[in-house]
Amino acid sequence: MKLLTVENVSKNYSDKQLFDEISFSITDNERIGIIGINGTGKSTLLKVIAGIEELDSGQITHSKGYTISYLAQQPDFVENNTVLEQVFHGDTPLIRLLKEYEEKMLLLDENPLDEKVQNDLYSLQQRMDLMGAWEANSNAKAVLTKFGISDFSKEVGTLSGGQKKRIALAQSLIQTPDLLILDEPTNHLDFETINWLEDYLSKYNGALLIVTHDRYFLDRVTNRIIEIDNGQIYNYQGNYGAFLEAKALRIEQEAASEQKMQNLYRRELAWIRRGAKARTTKQKARIKRFDDLDQNMASSTNEKVDLAISGSRLGKKVFELQHISKSFDQNTLIKDFTFIIKPRDRIGIVGKNGSGKSTLLNILAGNLKVDQGIIEVGQTVNVGYYTQENKDMDLTKRMIEYIKESAEAIHTTDGKFISAAQMLERFLFPSSTHGTPIHKLSGGERRRLYLLKILMKEPNVLLMDEPTNDLDTETLTVLEDYLEDFPGVVITVSHDRYFLDKIAEQLLIFETAGEIKGYFGLYSEYLEDVLIKQELSTTKNVIPDKPKTEEKTKKKKLSYNEQKEWDEIESKIAEQEEKCANLLNEIESAGSDYQKAQQFMSEHEKENKVLEQLIERWSELSDIVENL
Repeated sequence: MKLLTVENVSKNYSDKQLFDEISFSITDNERIGIIGINGTGKSTLLKVIAGIEELDSGQITHSKGYTISYLAQQPDFVENNTVLEQVFHGDTPLIRLLKEYEEKMLLLDENPLDEKVQNDLYSLQQRMDLMGAWEANSNAKAVLTKFGISDFSKEVGTLSGGQKKRIALAQSLIQTPDLLILDEPTNHLDFETINWLEDYLSKYNGALLIVTHDRYFLDRVTNRIIEIDNGQIYNYQGNYGAFLEAKALRIEQEAASEQKMQNLYRRELAWIRRGAKARTTKQKARIKRFDDLDQNMASSTNEKVDLAISGSRLGKKVFELQHISKSFDQNTLIKDFTFIIKPRDRIGIVGKNGSGKSTLLNILAGNLKVDQGIIEVGQTVNVGYYTQENKDMDLTKRMIEYIKESAEAIHTTDGKFISAAQMLERFLFPSSTHGTPIHKLSGGERRRLYLLKILMKEPNVLLMDEPTNDLDTETLTVLEDYLEDFPGVVITVSHDRYFLDKIAEQLLIFETAGEIKGYFGLYSEYLEDVLIKQELSTTKNVIPDKPKTEEKTKKKKLSYNEQKEWDEIESKIAEQEEKCANLLNEIESAGSDYQKAQQFMSEHEKENKVLEQLIERWSELSDIVENL
């Protein structure tokens, strides 16, 4: 078994301690997600393990011949390399062999009769057979093609930032190291590519260490979570959903001042359990039963983090877009688009990179004028625009000064005031850090601070351009909780499925040639519809089976077994609910015995799955009975 061990590692950055003698190990086939608020050192930990940054104390050891591949958030490139040269720009044995083979091939082209080159090439070919290098070569091209890059001879310096990130990801994947380290790999990837990457990593033979804000990705790819908190780490077995459950339990057992965050995790856990399909009409009974169970887990205070900022008053008219068009250099991004934005609308904007999503936000913010058409803006509209860049951020200022530029305090929906310092704390900046100069903050912390400054202006229309990029999962949970009670309009551009499912009630989908179509429902549901249509299009030429007559297919009554099952299923569900409730009581009574609590949590998860299966079956039988 191949093993990497982190022993008593400490690391300081400037005057801030990131890790304080942390220890853990990584074994074969572990898929570990790193979680923590921005500034806790997630990316630094990846760099330390990859050998890119030195540690202050402690040691990292691994098996002999252990190989590591690292994908940075902002990868370095050799600008005059071709795409294929960049992909093979690495230092694993496989990559060195491929590079040596390519070099010998060039020498042979120059001197076809050179016997030494021929012999060297023959030897290399044998080694490539043994190491499976031929497959790696073709695999590299297949991965690049999957990422939308087909011109392998193009120079890297001529490509966009998003294309470069995809090449760097392909470079990491084809090296097949013992440990693959990925820092925000889903940035700049569309849904289909993310879906492919999830499937690829689920079959990956080595170990995986990953930092990502994409919580669906975390839930589907990882089997272990490491949380960094105040210089210490906490290990959780299981995926993101299991982490949320264990985290809620840990916070429940800590100081009462943490109770607000506990309830955030409970709502987050409820969401991840329900999933997109649980919001369909057919699953109402399932949602109700889950809510009943979830109430048993709730703390006695059941308090909610108070982020219900009132915002300025918004009238009946917000935006009315009438036949608007916008082009850049003959490239039409918006074509004859008519749309009305109403009070309390929750709109997600999706589409491929460069399709015009950010352009629409800039038009609504008044930063761009349309080529054709009319835009009517309500008199009471007060726009807050969260862009992809931290605009006008003076790095020499202290955090509290920067926030007070927007307001000293803001109003809540119940008429109270929240000071700038209190809002900083609610956005995960402890009071001891409020005097910190902005230049000492990490990139993610600056993004969080920039977001808070916009909210402090109490807008009634909030425009957000890729808000999940560079924000940690905990900050996103706080933001989502705020948006849940936000009384104004929210319009967001995002590729993040989880975030859009929680925030958006309707979508604007940017397609080719400036066409924009609407969709009412969750982003996950839309993506499922797209996949179904793609599957149908691939099978349209298949001759269908001869349809059965309606008389034969129509069910006239329940079978004997179905009737028996229908008569008994309600009592079985009740018994299973009681069993789950008892296990929840056992979890609460376990106190600080985490091992015992983890055992009960595992049993509860198993019994809860049985309950869900029973409810699913009840729903199916209920539909049959209703039709009869």
